Amino acid sequence: MTAMRLGTADHLGWAVVVAATADHQVVDRRRIELIEPGVPVAPIHHCGGPHQLHRSGEPLRDTELAVLVADVRASVVRAASAALAELAAAVPAPITSLSLRTWPASFPADIAVQRRVPYESRADAIMYRQVLADVARNRGWAIHLYDSRTVEAEAARLLGEGTDDVLRRPRATLGPPWAKDHRVAFAATIVAA
Repeated sequence: MTAMRLGTADHLGWAVVVAATADHQVVDRRRIELIEPGVPVAPIHHCGGPHQLHRSGEPLRDTELAVLVADVRASVVRAASAALAELAAAVPAPITSLSLRTWPASFPADIAVQRRVPYESRADAIMYRQVLADVARNRGWAIHLYDSRTVEAEAARLLGEGTDDVLRRPRATLGPPWAKDHRVAFAATIVAA
């Protein structure tokens, strides 16, 4: 069997991951946890952001928030590493790449900036993607970034006439669940070629 590509559709604290071959056969799809239980899934948004609706108290000071974010990031490293190791052991061939939703290269790294609008609503999600990218690179996998708004259309362009069959076949052959997250993650493996 050929090498495997992974595509992800991430959310706060979890992701849908699809493993596919170079000839677009889905061999695994699963939800993985990206953070350990009991750890805040959105520290910037929920503990340091400006919106009172999302906080249970006063926002943390920059130094306190930086410590919390470091703790959360460490938890994500552990959880993502374990989930990807489990997935790598389950698929029948070596994994060569991981596709992730893109983020701005210029996204600020400074906590004091991240906690302000417009960054605070995206900082936590970007942290998960950055950690996933680091974990995958440490495993020797290539990283591919994709735009979730256009990845299915890009995959269709690459596939040509057989697009509908390839992108929808997994639902028919594997059964549910096969939802939009799965299609996007699968399309990302196609575009990564």
